[in-house]
Amino acid sequence: MAVIKKKILPEYFVAIASGKKKFELRLNDFEIKEGDIMLLEEWDEKKKEYTGRKLEKKVTYVKQFKIDELFWPKEEIMEKGIQIISLE
Repeated sequence: MAVIKKKILPEYFVAIASGKKKFELRLNDFEIKEGDIMLLEEWDEKKKEYTGRKLEKKVTYVKQFKIDELFWPKEEIMEKGIQIISLE
């Protein structure tokens, strides 16, 4: 098990802290796997500093993909974007 530290903006920090947001969408530029802990540190973009608030969340699922591995044509993705939908 590894602890992965990442910055998170206040609006997303609050949504995760409240339990409303149960996912993270991140650039695949680091190693992470099920069972790891994400340490999310709230980041104030205006002040360019951490607020001091932190959340630890256990990683329960990871799906990594590249744009050409998706179900839709690249042109449609570039035009319309992609949604992440959390289900409960």
